[in-house]
Amino acid sequence: MSSQKSGSANGSVWNFKNKSVWIVGAAGGIGRAVADNFQQLGARVIGFDRDFEHFDVPYVIRQLNIADPYLVAATVRELLQDNLGPEVLVNAAGTLHLGSIDSQTENCLTIDDWHRCLDTNVSGVFYLLRNLATHFKQQRSGAIVNIASNAARVPRKNMAAYCASKAALQSLSHCIALELAEYNVRCNLVSPGSTDTPMLQTMLTDVNGDTSAGYLRTIEGLPEDYKLGIPLKKIATSQEIANAILFLASDAASHITMQNIVVDGGATLAA
Repeated sequence: MSSQKSGSANGSVWNFKNKSVWIVGAAGGIGRAVADNFQQLGARVIGFDRDFEHFDVPYVIRQLNIADPYLVAATVRELLQDNLGPEVLVNAAGTLHLGSIDSQTENCLTIDDWHRCLDTNVSGVFYLLRNLATHFKQQRSGAIVNIASNAARVPRKNMAAYCASKAALQSLSHCIALELAEYNVRCNLVSPGSTDTPMLQTMLTDVNGDTSAGYLRTIEGLPEDYKLGIPLKKIATSQEIANAILFLASDAASHITMQNIVVDGGATLAA
């Protein structure tokens, strides 16, 4: 689905002109694609991330570590005082740490790894929303889209922290949606599967710097790891994930809340 084509068919539902849109995790991957799309559709975008090195974009950027609750509170307070609060909030920041839960193994998941996954992938969203809830209530409108993962639905070897954090984000999002529904504020999730981002490239790159073999194994499946392949036989692009996010943020989804769109090429087989 192309956001531009959908917008031309019905301009009103795809109209983000002058809407204030916050994108968390905007420095790369899915977050960058989402921020670029909103900017192209006329939104007033503020992008947040821990590091914006070599970042040249036509929208406002702010450095922010969402795992720091005090920094999040101060940043939100400053922007709200300047009347820059969001009408649309997209939480796309995420981190992945691999490792066995067995502390005696060489590749074990450390305590720090566990906390980094939980702090970034779910606690950061909580910190943002606890400081933005009053704003959304007073505004009496808004759309929140949180980026989870199909890993929240199926177990994965050596991904306990990531899977647990994304499952927690799914539940948190549903609770947020329920609390804000009476104020005409919607909260939904998009759950990507394997997507061609720097995170996936890091996981699948071999010693020669090649990703092709890793991508093929992911598409075909890894039976020894109890991991199904991808029926559509391809890795998703960031744009394909962004299309689903734009839909949920738009007026085309005006009666959709508390839902989770899984964009994984069928990898979870409707689990």
